[in-house]
Formats: sequence, structure tokens, C-alpha cells
Amino acid sequence: MSATFATLGRHWKQLAGVMLAVLGLCLLVMGLLVGIAVAAVYDHIEPVFDPPYGQDPTAEHLTPIIVAGVTLFVLLFAVGLVSMAMLTAVCPAVLQQAVLGRPTTFRAMWRTALRRTPSVLGTLVLTGLIAGAPVLAAMAVWIPVMVVSVSGDDPSPAALVLLPVLLLPAIAASAWLGTRLSLAPAVAVMENAGPGTALRRSAALVKGDWWRIFGITLVGSMIAMSIAYMIQMPFQLVGTFGMIPIMAEAGEAAEGTGPPTGMIVALAFAFLCIMVGGGVSQAFQIGYTQLFSNLLYVDQRIRRENLAQAILAELATQAPATGPTNPPADTPADTLAHTLTDDDAPTVAHPDRPEPRPEPETEPDTPPDRPKDD
Repeated sequence: MSATFATLGRHWKQLAGVMLAVLGLCLLVMGLLVGIAVAAVYDHIEPVFDPPYGQDPTAEHLTPIIVAGVTLFVLLFAVGLVSMAMLTAVCPAVLQQAVLGRPTTFRAMWRTALRRTPSVLGTLVLTGLIAGAPVLAAMAVWIPVMVVSVSGDDPSPAALVLLPVLLLPAIAASAWLGTRLSLAPAVAVMENAGPGTALRRSAALVKGDWWRIFGITLVGSMIAMSIAYMIQMPFQLVGTFGMIPIMAEAGEAAEGTGPPTGMIVALAFAFLCIMVGGGVSQAFQIGYTQLFSNLLYVDQRIRRENLAQAILAELATQAPATGPTNPPADTPADTLAHTLTDDDAPTVAHPDRPEPRPEPETEPDTPPDRPKDD
């Protein structure tokens, strides 16, 4: 946990820059999608949400609203998922250089995040499907039983008891699968791996150390959620309490004349505060969670695959050319990925391969002016 805060302290400018850029693009695209959807069904909004007294909305106006709402939800979910994948790819891009003790730049992080976003996106989708499969299976069994029980003449309370019986083992199985696959995003970025390879590597790294990784992940997630809530709470309080007096005054001054300008300004101010607070808190929560998960990945590789010696060997190789304390500013962002997948280091990238045999030690030659002992 302390190493995660230390990494945030050293690289917060680069992380904040990329994350704010991603969140800004995400909000811009979402705003455009919402604007297009509202413009497309603008003529149907009033007949649906403010129909004449005593009348229900007609299908002519209701159908476009439903179609636009479902389409907008799917598009917004897709945009949010892509932005989540980009934010997830940023933190391993930082650690690729941070583990080597080198600085990184906004441009290098942005380039690495964009390049690895498709792989991270596939990894997140597969992880969610695999880890959520037990819960979905439990709900698929319980919902039909509940429907049959409620629709019968004599509803049985056994259907309600069945839900926790199914959910408890399903949640435990989901937690086990989620922990086994929790290191997959780091593998996808640091080892330039595809989604399937990333999932298999994560399962192999977590195997035999599940409880330790689960405990650290649980503690780190609780810390991230607590701090994110403390970040978001002041923005919500300012937006909420700042809106109440303005709305009350506007309501008294213009009662019955439609929404006054003061109320619209107050609502816009509250919405802006909540959005800013939510964006900042989400960026911190994602960044902190992914950083300690990626540090767990590096830690597991150091413990199991001799990664520390490989990193030291690479630094020693590059030291004569670049100097031990002055690394080049344009170092590629995939340096650590090369170290992690180098064929010349079989014990690092492929732990199942045998270690290379050491060269036999030879006895130094005896100086010519000193006779050999019998």
C-alpha cells in the first residue's frame, strides 16, 4: 500500500494528465451522444413525459423514446468501457519505467495506453464474464423459480430462502475467479500479451498465493473507496447546499410561471459539482486500485521468476551507454516488456525452461615469476 502511494507521489502529474485527458474525451463523447439522442426524439419528449391530463402516451411517441433510450444506454456503456480500459492501461505503462527507476512522459504513457487498450478491453470483458458467471448462473436458476412461485395460487416462501442459498456459494466462486484473474490487465500491458494469454498468466502467478493477493486486494480496494468517497463528498455537499437557497428563492419569486433562470443555473451548478467530484474520485480510485494490482504483479514475478535479477542485468547492460543516473528522456515505454519477454532470459519469460548452465570456473593462471606448489 505504501509503495502505491509512493508511486502516485512520483508520477502523479503524468497519471493525472492522461486520466484527465481520457475522462475529458469520455465526457465529451457522452455529451455528444446524449445531445444527438435528445435532438432525435425532441418532438416526442413532451407528449410522453407531459401528456394531457387523464391521457396516456401513445405508441407513436413512446416507441421512439424507448428505442433512443436503449440505444443511448448501449452506446454510453461502450464508451465507458473503452475509457475504463484506457485508464486501466495507463498504470502499467507508468510502472514499466518506474520499476526500472526511470522517469516517464505524458507522450510515452499516452502512446502505450492507446496501443494496449484493445488487449486490456478484451481482458476486462473476459474477466467480467468469467468472474460473474457463477452469480449469473445462480440468478438464472432463481428467477424462474421465483416467477413460478409468485404466479401460483399459493406462493411459497421457499423461493426467497433459495436466493441466499444460491448466491453465497456463487459470490465465493466469483471472488475466487476474480482474484485469480486480477493480474491480467498488468500482464496485457507489461508483457504485450493478448487477452487469453493475460488470463492464463494471471492464473499461473496467483496460483498458490491466492489468500495473500486476495487480502491485499481487499485492503487496497477499501482504502481506494474510502479516499474516493472523501474526495467526492465535498463536491456533493457544495452542489447540494448551494442549490437549495437559489431554488427556494426562485420558486417563491416565480411560482407557477415555469422553471425560472435561477433554478436552471442552480441545477447546472449542482450537476457540474457532482460530475467534477465524481470524475476526480473515480480517477483516483481506478489509478490507486490498478497501481497496487500492478505492483502485486511485479512482486509475484520477483518472487517466482527471478525478475529482479533480470532488471538489474538490463540496467547493468545499459549503464555504460547511458550512465547510471542519466537515463535517456526518450526511452521507449515497453522497456520492461522486453525484459519480461526476452528470449535470452528463459527463467524470466518462461519459468518452465531450465536455467542456463553457468560457465565452469577456471583457475587463474599462476604468475610466471612465482613457482607452483607441489
